[in-house]
Amino acid sequence: MARRRGWGGAPPASDEEAAERIVSAAVALITETGAGITIADVAERLGVIRQTVYRYFPSADALMRAAAIASVDGFLDRLAAHVDGLTDPAGAMVEAVLFTLEDVHRIPHLGLMLSGGQAQGVTAPEAIEFGMTMIRRFDVDWEAHGYDDAALRELVEFVLRTMQSFFLSPADPVGGRTALRSYLDRWMGTAIAAQARITPAR
Repeated sequence: MARRRGWGGAPPASDEEAAERIVSAAVALITETGAGITIADVAERLGVIRQTVYRYFPSADALMRAAAIASVDGFLDRLAAHVDGLTDPAGAMVEAVLFTLEDVHRIPHLGLMLSGGQAQGVTAPEAIEFGMTMIRRFDVDWEAHGYDDAALRELVEFVLRTMQSFFLSPADPVGGRTALRSYLDRWMGTAIAAQARITPAR
């Protein structure tokens, strides 16, 4: 019997293509199972050995983050439409968090990244860059509200940590969306609005 060839008999032409195909396989697997995946799972799907996948992604967590980032284009479009016209930083971020907590079931990859047991999940460069991409699509004049690039990155980390806490310990369903919005307005919204007072716009 002929030995089965890896990559479905069509090896990638470059390292970039190899990485893209690995991520695509991971995305497909997570979509099918709704759960985390292992390097072995992805290697089996591609017909390669685990060391081949490790060459591009040092761990399953790294691959999960890459899969999440590759899957969020549609989410970002829906989020941008949801917060369209909101120019207040606090109001826009509160709505963004509410929307994300409700919409993340469409992209389990992102939910898995935010609810991962390792703290690096939400503070990894990929997660921060995803957050920066997200908020830069808002109709908020961040600079006018005292946010330079460094402050925006701190804001992204703060909001990602907040969302992670809700994935790990969901909000009380009794009060529903209205109660959660009020809670976020009171605590997260107040902190976000304070930046304009701390660093007045020039």
